[in-house]
Amino acid sequence: MGSRGRSSHAEVAAEADRPEGVRAGRGRAERRRSAKRAKRRRRRSLAREIPMVIVVALAITLLLQTFLVQVFSIPSGSMQNTIAIGDRVAVDKLSPWFGWEPQRGDVIVFNDPSDWLKNDPVPTSSPVVGALKSAFTFLGLLPSDRDLIKRVIGLPGDTVVCCDGSGRITVNGKPIDEPYLYPGNPPSRIPFKVTVPAGELWVMGDHRDISADSRYHMTEPGGGFVPEKDVVGRAVAVVWPVSHWQTLPGGQQSVRQVSSQGPLGPVPGELPLVMGVVVATPRARRALRVRREFL
Repeated sequence: MGSRGRSSHAEVAAEADRPEGVRAGRGRAERRRSAKRAKRRRRRSLAREIPMVIVVALAITLLLQTFLVQVFSIPSGSMQNTIAIGDRVAVDKLSPWFGWEPQRGDVIVFNDPSDWLKNDPVPTSSPVVGALKSAFTFLGLLPSDRDLIKRVIGLPGDTVVCCDGSGRITVNGKPIDEPYLYPGNPPSRIPFKVTVPAGELWVMGDHRDISADSRYHMTEPGGGFVPEKDVVGRAVAVVWPVSHWQTLPGGQQSVRQVSSQGPLGPVPGELPLVMGVVVATPRARRALRVRREFL
């Protein structure tokens, strides 16, 4: 038998000669060291999983907000009381891909059509701050500098008039019932009569006395109309804060010839970023379990 074999036998014999307490103490120490090593491995694994969850969540958020739904922060009171200042509104961006067209009564988000916001200058900032602001705006955490939200009143070909003998706005000669108007506001204090051109929309805010909508831009280039191509999508729900959760009825559910608007029901309030985390986290957990099984 070689020297290595004799050495092993000697170590075993020496271990057997040691007292029971000493051997038990060394066993406990070894278990503690093993537990510490396992704990360090779990920490390193978790440190690797957290960035993965963040990356996957952001990727899913980007996909959702680019093609499905985007959240916008509302900076003004022009849509009160339907939408309050600071509310986060979910906008459906998927339907336009499948031929959806705005209807009378839809609440829509659209790009500034003809420099309506020229009197609201965008503050200058450094490239880094500007990039962060753009990212937060895209996620709905900050209001957009160049997007607006209003309600569709007139479609291409419609003749919209303010007002009839009862003070109501008429569309193609028929008065419309507008239960969403801000309390105390008439349908309009500005008289007008317009025929909406092809491919354009006539839009107004619900808080008519403070909404700088189509009426205020009739004498400017574009005549106050909003090109349909500039519509980002239809606002479908208020998703934040929780106390304001509600769906936003579209089309003839909002603008009717008779009757009032029905009650608004709550909708789930997960923002796209939260949805991305929810989808990404189970994947990360499965990957973490698999890794632990092999540790």
